[in-house]
Amino acid sequence: MSANCEEQPTSSTPQTIQLAGIVNDSITDGPGIRLTVFVQGCPHHCPGCHNQQTWDFAGGQPTTTEEIWQQIQQNPLLSGVTFSGGEPMAQAAALLPLAQLIKQAGLELAIYTGYTFEQLLELPEPAVRQLLELCDTLIDGPFILAQRNLELNFRGSANQRILKVTESLAAGQPVLEQSERWH
Repeated sequence: MSANCEEQPTSSTPQTIQLAGIVNDSITDGPGIRLTVFVQGCPHHCPGCHNQQTWDFAGGQPTTTEEIWQQIQQNPLLSGVTFSGGEPMAQAAALLPLAQLIKQAGLELAIYTGYTFEQLLELPEPAVRQLLELCDTLIDGPFILAQRNLELNFRGSANQRILKVTESLAAGQPVLEQSERWH
């Protein structure tokens, strides 16, 4: 893990999300048909990252929760939404209203993060915990080029875990997702 992984996330204004882009009808960022929200800004700077264009916190486009929510509502085939990046936890407060709408609509929420579950629990920002509480599945850990594995579903390197968030929060430790749909 690089020294950059120890930096604390910061949140943008809760009314807007600094957005790198959106992919509709994604089948690579979780099971089923998903809308993937790529946030802008990442403190991790993992060597070999395939989204290096999302690292700069000053890049991207400010986008309102309502704009993203409208896109989600336009696709009746979605089974879930995925937050990726960049680092979603760096914009936890900004993502909270969108996550609440996603959950109220009965959609699954998955989040990719370069932090481990254990690191997230230690972060002082309350919005990180609140966002975790709305998340169904967490793919955690930095991308490690030496552990890159193209045969893994929904992960780039073998150190990354797919976690059941509700169970992990209740246990206070990571609980691996075992369902076939994620593996």
